[in-house]
Amino acid sequence: MVETIKRHSRYSVSALGRDYLDSRVLNVMGNVPRHEFLAKQPSNALGRFYDLLSGGSLERIAYADRPLPIGYGQTISQPFIVALMTDLAAPEPDHVVLEVGTGSGYQAAVLARLVRLVCTIEIIPELGASAAATLKRLSYKNIKTRVGDGYHGWADCGPFDSIVVTAAAGHVPPPLLRQLKPGGRLIIPVGGVFATQQLVLAQKQADGRVTTRQLLPVRFVPLVSKE
Repeated sequence: MVETIKRHSRYSVSALGRDYLDSRVLNVMGNVPRHEFLAKQPSNALGRFYDLLSGGSLERIAYADRPLPIGYGQTISQPFIVALMTDLAAPEPDHVVLEVGTGSGYQAAVLARLVRLVCTIEIIPELGASAAATLKRLSYKNIKTRVGDGYHGWADCGPFDSIVVTAAAGHVPPPLLRQLKPGGRLIIPVGGVFATQQLVLAQKQADGRVTTRQLLPVRFVPLVSKE
């Protein structure tokens, strides 16, 4: 999987200004067990789908560079996109990061290997509970999970050095910008379900101003929100 991500890194030039990803990110991508974040129970319809697709070997598809369904109309993102968004977050060991859209918990697990604390919020209760159970089983100690509307962020857990949004919003949510530290970075797909989406990097300057830059076209499931 990591070698495939490296090959795809040529697409990162417009986003990162370089055609390679941070070696720390690549190392983590090679060590977080993606298959642990997919349904494995054959009695579950999604589990049966994976069993059929993989020929009985979940690992066979878990490490393919493609998104996969996790139920409730949601997906676990393509590994290259997970790696790219993690790199864009510019993670450091003392950072506190917010993830909007826990999903399977995979992106949170990747971030948690690189920062001090990950706060991750999921609006679909069943997914939130499943991800929390998976992260606990895998012994992650620096991830806080919560069920709620990620559009509004998680102010009590912030402010944040970076925020990673794993679903496409119609616009950049103002509450998320308010919860960024000066110098903080927000990575978010912006666009409609049937429109072109752009991965956007918003950066908060020391004086509170926010600059935004469109990085590359992407395709994400829509952000579920009451807004």
